[in-house]
Amino acid sequence: MKTVIFRAGARAALLCGVLALAACGSLLKKQAPPPPAPVADTLPNPQVLLLGEVHDNAQGHRLRVAELQRRLAAGWRPVIVMEQFDRENQALLTRAARDCADPDCIIRVMEQPRWDWSLYRPVLDLVISYQLTLIAGNLSPADASRIVRDGIQWSMPPAMVATYLAAPVPADIVEGQKKEVQAARCNMLPDMMINGVVNAQVARDIWMAKLIRDQAPRDVVLIAGNDHVRKDLGVPRWLKLADPQLNVRSIGYLEQGVAGYQGTFDLTQTMPAQPRPDPCAKFKKGSVSVK
Repeated sequence: MKTVIFRAGARAALLCGVLALAACGSLLKKQAPPPPAPVADTLPNPQVLLLGEVHDNAQGHRLRVAELQRRLAAGWRPVIVMEQFDRENQALLTRAARDCADPDCIIRVMEQPRWDWSLYRPVLDLVISYQLTLIAGNLSPADASRIVRDGIQWSMPPAMVATYLAAPVPADIVEGQKKEVQAARCNMLPDMMINGVVNAQVARDIWMAKLIRDQAPRDVVLIAGNDHVRKDLGVPRWLKLADPQLNVRSIGYLEQGVAGYQGTFDLTQTMPAQPRPDPCAKFKKGSVSVK
């Protein structure tokens, strides 16, 4: 009986060893998944092309630069509007884009430390190489904070208010933005701040729309976060409100597995999620940003 038990145990051990080796071999052979192939956009260049981003996803930035490079290489020369620069610094940005010989010079001159500029150098390199007009599209943190306190209209001259805010902000935009600003802050934004932060986000979208329309009749590319280029809540809604005939196309760059964006872009490019620390840690420490 002992011999039988021993042999059965030996066979089991041998089988386990073979299975372990097989598993080990499969792990050794397993390679990292290849980067996603760019989604082909075969339509002609629109008047306005909105290119989204997950701000810290390096693969998404590379895919977006490849999309822009392809269009520029074919002869397109749009104006580039970037969320990463604050609008009140436009005069300085214009001089930097004209006089700088490399992206690092523009970054140095502009001194806007809120962004990981290593991810935006390729876009700035295209601006310099193709001698494209570069427009600052964002609100400064000071302006955003003032809007949180005093409302959307504070930041806008009367003509902008008449164009974009003749009626109240549509309810679906307000409700959608409330969900987005809370999700972006891990549902830790105090209730008393929600409406103010929504106002700042809506004001950014309206200003981007206004600055895009200011470039007519030239075509425009907007470089901004995915939430800004959403057709249901972001810049496209305000562009269509002001100019329904404008040919606008939006491409979202989303991390794989992210839900809730169905139908919000004309085209979607997915990429692996960027490894990152817990994004909620800073909110647990009591820090809330209006960026």
